[in-house]
Amino acid sequence: MQANSASGMAVHDDCKLKFLELKAKRNHRFIVFKIDEKIQQVAVEKIGSPTSTYQEFTNSLPANECRYAVFDFDFTTDENCQKSKIFFIAWAPDTSRVRSKMLYASSKDRFKRELDGIQVELQATDPSEMSLDIVKGRAL
Repeated sequence: MQANSASGMAVHDDCKLKFLELKAKRNHRFIVFKIDEKIQQVAVEKIGSPTSTYQEFTNSLPANECRYAVFDFDFTTDENCQKSKIFFIAWAPDTSRVRSKMLYASSKDRFKRELDGIQVELQATDPSEMSLDIVKGRAL
């Protein structure tokens, strides 16, 4: 576990471990990460099985609280090639607390650097900003 001198945020080893499993073994479809504000640490909150849908992923994000998440998105290109891209999603709904939004925003880049292999970043403040169409558009 390493602390970030700038924001004091630590990243639980499990975050990197689960991300590596998603990236290398593809045994998770998504991971939702939560900052525990009391101990200033990012930890794994929820994991989606390989068969999870994008809808199940979006449903797992709380309506009024910030989260980080990664989603392994499978798609078919115009040339009919099967591909996948790992999305990093910074979820910060307008209804979440200002302090929480600031904490997630200030820790995001540091946390994202811990997850080596992210291909696309998306920031969303409401579900429409991370609709499947937007994700597909960003993946291509």
